[in-house]
Amino acid sequence: MRLVGAALRAAIPKRHRVMVVISGSDPVRVGAGTARLLLYFERVYRRTVERRPLKVLYMFHDEFDDARLRKEIVKRAVKEKGSMLEQVTARYEESDRYLGTTFQALVLDLTNDLKPNDVGRLVEVVEGGGLIILQAPSWERWDTALTLFKKNLLVPGHEEPRHIFISWFKRKLLEHNRGIIVYDADSRKILSGEPEDPGEYRRREPKPPKKSLFPPEVYRLALTQDQLEAVRLMEWLYDKPPRGRKKMIVITADRGRGKSSALGIGLVALAHELGKVKHRVRIIVTAPSPSNVQSLMELAIKTAETLGLEPKPVRRGGRIIEVQGRKFSLEYWEPATVVRLQGDIVAVDEASGIHVPLLHKIWRAHRRLVFSATIHGYEGAGRGFNVRFLSAVKKSGDTIIREFKMEEPIRYAPGDPIERWLYNTLLLNAEPAELDEDDLRDIREGRLEYLRLDPQWLFSPEGEETLRQLFGIYVLAHYRNEPDDLGMLADAPHHSIRAVRTAGKGKIVSAAQVAEEGGLGEELIDRLLRGEKIAGNIIPDRMLKHARIREFGRMVGWRIVRIATHPEVQGRGIGSWLLERLYEESVERGYDWLGSGFGINEQLLRFWLRNGFLVLHLSPDRNPVSGEYTSLVMKPITGRARAAIMIAAREFKLKLLNSLHDTYRDMELEDAMLLLEMEPRALEPGYRPRLTRIQLDRLWIYNYGPMTYEAATDVIHELAMAYWKMEPEARPRLGDLERRVLVAKVLQAKSWGEVAQELGVREHKVMTTLKEAVRRMSRELFGLAEDSRVGVELHELGQHGEGELRDIQAGPREA
Repeated sequence: MRLVGAALRAAIPKRHRVMVVISGSDPVRVGAGTARLLLYFERVYRRTVERRPLKVLYMFHDEFDDARLRKEIVKRAVKEKGSMLEQVTARYEESDRYLGTTFQALVLDLTNDLKPNDVGRLVEVVEGGGLIILQAPSWERWDTALTLFKKNLLVPGHEEPRHIFISWFKRKLLEHNRGIIVYDADSRKILSGEPEDPGEYRRREPKPPKKSLFPPEVYRLALTQDQLEAVRLMEWLYDKPPRGRKKMIVITADRGRGKSSALGIGLVALAHELGKVKHRVRIIVTAPSPSNVQSLMELAIKTAETLGLEPKPVRRGGRIIEVQGRKFSLEYWEPATVVRLQGDIVAVDEASGIHVPLLHKIWRAHRRLVFSATIHGYEGAGRGFNVRFLSAVKKSGDTIIREFKMEEPIRYAPGDPIERWLYNTLLLNAEPAELDEDDLRDIREGRLEYLRLDPQWLFSPEGEETLRQLFGIYVLAHYRNEPDDLGMLADAPHHSIRAVRTAGKGKIVSAAQVAEEGGLGEELIDRLLRGEKIAGNIIPDRMLKHARIREFGRMVGWRIVRIATHPEVQGRGIGSWLLERLYEESVERGYDWLGSGFGINEQLLRFWLRNGFLVLHLSPDRNPVSGEYTSLVMKPITGRARAAIMIAAREFKLKLLNSLHDTYRDMELEDAMLLLEMEPRALEPGYRPRLTRIQLDRLWIYNYGPMTYEAATDVIHELAMAYWKMEPEARPRLGDLERRVLVAKVLQAKSWGEVAQELGVREHKVMTTLKEAVRRMSRELFGLAEDSRVGVELHELGQHGEGELRDIQAGPREA
């Protein structure tokens, strides 16, 4: 305890945290050691700081006997000693509810599982001067322990995980030995650790502004000067933006700086002031999930109470999703829904966890906005937000932006050693390589190298820099990266890592993570066809369920889990070059296909189609966070894959064509056009539209008479369907705008106003364009012209009144 005491006495005045790892095979010894540490911490803390009850969060897996035993030993020992420790015991499944809460001590039982997300979530709940205890199994055997996380990475055909991440985790514990003590209870030896240098930290007291729009009591809720300044910045949104312009506040910070709480304070204070000039103020809040905004909601309630606004929280699933108060409401909505709502102020919390295309839609849909983004941390990567979203907003010229970066942590002081360890271990601060002119020259001249990276090497001291560079690219390119992604990269047995580096200085400029899938047995294929689920095998599973072709279960291929290029050199063909290398290696390995899954948007869709992939499946619902339809794409390698994929592509296009009016009615027009023009170009070779004689005559009166589109919808719909079923060379010659109107109005059944807005033209233009397109199709398919004979004689109809179809199937008829 002498070393722990020295570490605590050095850390507490600095408002830093101390971590102790207790490793051992005996649950009784580990539990007893944990209890002694907590009791000792209480004595030191109360002597050094103040006499008050200390809150301890104890996290464990209740399904394991040894975990329950350790928990009971700690609970009884603390109780028997008459301690003032307030112990909160919870299962890891409940960990997200503790985001944003504060404790003085934390116990993480990592003996049966080490889930990176849990560590990333929970370590940050401990305040400065607090203690974190990690319980671990035998230090020597921990590396190869079959944890729950590793078991969940196993898939049919890959029943043994790699054992890499825990070795990495252990190495980082030993490397960051300032303030982190590792104790082996089996040998009763301290393996690593030393106290920090002595010192003291005094937080500056926030100084409320002398003149402000918000009342002084609002500013007294801020815990740091940074938080106060963030709240004050929100006063700027009180005045409406100039006509034709938008106002946007952007707040960035690392984790634990209190930006969400600052938003909660500022939004309610703003609603209070706007409520003096408006009947009721509506504030819309969004984030990747409701759990992200709980701190915001709690401070919103506290602020509303301070201002006498009589707040009433509305909860769903135990989480606050709305605060209703006198003359205002503050409402959480899913990101994809926010685009369609109207609010006085729209706030996007944890914006770095939302897909960039959706951020653009939210920005375009509203005039007064607040975005907060985590620069480094569990929730996402703010630098990606800056590079891919904020730079585009600045270039637009129609948005006035005010930015503020929060630096000072809320719970602990700057320089905390546990924060350094956490960021370094989970790569929360990973960045791509800085490219210089030599690297850019290599790219221009095509001097690139394809790397087949060994995960064991990648997570070693020698490969760590490469790992940081490629993970940094993922962080910038993808809207949501979690610590679990790092663990999967290390330990998933069916995952492989590939990268592209410059030949000269060896900088990583593109990276891909791929997973082997398929090769399933007949019994498993039967189960999947009947709707059962299995681990992994995303592409075989979806293709069996939707395409219904058994061969998709038997074939083997690589699913590209993630592929990303350094943001400074995107659009230079590096991603396509990497796809070519992946295809070549797939051929070497004897695979049948190469595939991927992603949320569709025009840019991504063009990339995959341009590289020879075909869309074979589309989710029926939009992702609630990204607002996109999830797609699966495949590129065939073997003959049997080519046959199956082309059949599936045809079936998918038929399904899409028949679903655009309903399931995919709100699909972006550009996406729909790209999917309809995808191979196979002809869905039914030799197809011609089938119309009765009366339908033909109704088509004529629409083209040249007073009949409205609404009265001829059935006939025009048949023409539109036929256009996309026919061979391209047999289709009527339509212009680009005509084809777009045909899809948006006829196939997707959008209103005239919706089509006009999407195409950027007037409604009258949409109507005349559609009529001209239908006239041209009528002439080229049926020879129907303005001077054609009109009306239908009774003898021209069959016995039951059916129109004759022979002239339609034979081609254009005589006028």
